[in-house]
Amino acid sequence: MPKEQQPNNPLHGVTLKAILEHLVNLYGWEELGSRIKINSFNFDPSIKSSLTFLRKTPWAREKVERLYIKSLKA
Repeated sequence: MPKEQQPNNPLHGVTLKAILEHLVNLYGWEELGSRIKINSFNFDPSIKSSLTFLRKTPWAREKVERLYIKSLKA
């Protein structure tokens, strides 16, 4: 679906990797780990390990997506 068909969905067309990279650039791993308590953010963090975890863990992915949307409104 083209982006204009979902104008109210800020996640439409944005990959999980892009969301995570945006949050890491904005907050850094330490702040991100304090905002969302998951091991892949706090212990030896990397994009790859975090993506693997987030793809398998819906509750964590939802928290990351909510923080991303909140960061866009700030």
